[in-house]
Amino acid sequence: MAESKKIEVMESVYAKNDKLAADFNIELTRGKIFCANVMGSPGAGKTSVLIKLIKELSSPAFVIEGDIESSIDAERLAGAGIKAAQINTGGACHLDAETVMNEFYRTGRDFSGGFLFVENVGNLVCPAEFKIGEHVRLLVCSVTEGSDKPYKYPLAFEKADAIILNKTDLSRHVDFDEKFFTEGVKRLNGSAPVFGASAKTGEGLRGVADWITGRARKVIG
Repeated sequence: MAESKKIEVMESVYAKNDKLAADFNIELTRGKIFCANVMGSPGAGKTSVLIKLIKELSSPAFVIEGDIESSIDAERLAGAGIKAAQINTGGACHLDAETVMNEFYRTGRDFSGGFLFVENVGNLVCPAEFKIGEHVRLLVCSVTEGSDKPYKYPLAFEKADAIILNKTDLSRHVDFDEKFFTEGVKRLNGSAPVFGASAKTGEGLRGVADWITGRARKVIG
């Protein structure tokens, strides 16, 4: 039988990333920029939500798009008149603080204040583990994904500051149990508001805009 060895872990594997994220957060706050880390699974409608949400905001917005490949989402945002930059991870399932910070300093230097939205790679696991300098985390879900997601992917819901339940205009066409979903969220995170919304119609996103504007005022004035 092979001999087992006890290894003492001296430093968290996330320590470097967390330090960079904290430093970037300070710089953004000084620059009057409020950052939201937008998480969600592929197809939840993150980009569509952002397009409608940004139109509800009274302050300028800049978006950094994270995807494994392609610039489709950044092009969609640009086509909607929203300034956006694209990060392709080439296979990595999440963005980290260094990657986001470098991209912002490369493409967002002329952004003088307002909202920075970072649309993370579509994934309900890895992005929740890495801070990127954000002030809040927005989790976008959809009724078409099913009502069991809080139970299957608890960390993403635990870490979220607000949850946007998208595609509610399709609720009557899919087997979505809103009570089951909401109970699952509340068991994990009793403080995060859940906003029912539709990126197609724009319904519900005014409430999200008011919420994030209120949070921004507390941080950047």
